[in-house]
Amino acid sequence: MTALLHVPSPERRAVLSLRIRMFAAATITYNLIEAVVALWAGGVADSSALIGFGLDSVIEVTSALALSWQFSARDPERREQLTLRIIAVSFFALAAFVTVDSVRSLTGGGEAQHSTPGIVIAGLSLAIMPVLSWAQRRAGRELGSRTAVADSRQTLLCTYLSAVLLVGLVLNSTLGWWWADAGAALVIAGIAVREGINAWRGEACCAIPHSGDGRAEEDDDCCAGCESGSKTLPVEKLHGDT
Repeated sequence: MTALLHVPSPERRAVLSLRIRMFAAATITYNLIEAVVALWAGGVADSSALIGFGLDSVIEVTSALALSWQFSARDPERREQLTLRIIAVSFFALAAFVTVDSVRSLTGGGEAQHSTPGIVIAGLSLAIMPVLSWAQRRAGRELGSRTAVADSRQTLLCTYLSAVLLVGLVLNSTLGWWWADAGAALVIAGIAVREGINAWRGEACCAIPHSGDGRAEEDDDCCAGCESGSKTLPVEKLHGDT
């Protein structure tokens, strides 16, 4: 049996669009601060992981700016496809940089020094980014915006990178395991490639208005159903042809 989808009213859609723009603005603000601190700390400690994390923050700002640009239009859906392309390219750029930087580190590109500021910024990101990602993903699902969901997954990826960075910095400081974060970052690069492909294809599966039973909001792995064979319904069909 196919569940009936609840399509938000125009008033509700306006509220959700405003929320998404606010979440994007918060992401931009925090990532700019994060980028400055990480790049500075990475330069002081000669840490390729910290420098890479700072550049990842710059990429995330690009993605959030693209989302803000989309939702600044009177009809955001007209800009959805281009915004998805921008988000996908940012995923690919992130994966490419993380891969090159990790390989360079693993092949003896330099040993990072202890960095207290790096550990602090990684810990803060690990606490802040999941909340931003969850809030934006929830609004994007209800609105039916594939771009908002794709960008929220970009923010969630930053959480993984924060965890990798934090573990790497702590292991390097305590045990001298300089290779730990580089190896784990390669796994993150693979995840970034997958998310980039999904965004390029517009396969942000959970970005459809959901039924009123609340189950969609409780499912964190929102694309599990699509990966098993179901397809994403075009947003235009869900909202009605004009």
